[in-house]
Amino acid sequence: MKRRLIFIAGLFSLGVGWIGVVLPLLPATPFFLMSAACFYRSSPRMHRWLTHQKIIGPYLTNYENKQMARRDKYITLTILWAGILFSISRVDTLWVKGLLLVIAIGVTIHLTSLKSI
Repeated sequence: MKRRLIFIAGLFSLGVGWIGVVLPLLPATPFFLMSAACFYRSSPRMHRWLTHQKIIGPYLTNYENKQMARRDKYITLTILWAGILFSISRVDTLWVKGLLLVIAIGVTIHLTSLKSI
């Protein structure tokens, strides 16, 4: 039963990830990562299928191996900080600005800790 629920969560996050590819405000990457994690625990066949996809497969495989291409790091961090700074400039509440800043710093630390390839 637990395995089926994890599999369904993987399918759901995969669907949301693909929707995020076409909708500009919905991030696709976290949903693809969640999908890969769910499939890793519930369906080796689906996990293999997902990590062998032409577009997202290499990114997922690299992330699972705790590595990321240097170019992708730069692009990701540039987009992250541009979005966070824009959001901070549009929000009036101080604690929300602080939360956004903490999230951006946390993601930056995480991404820079990945091995560069």
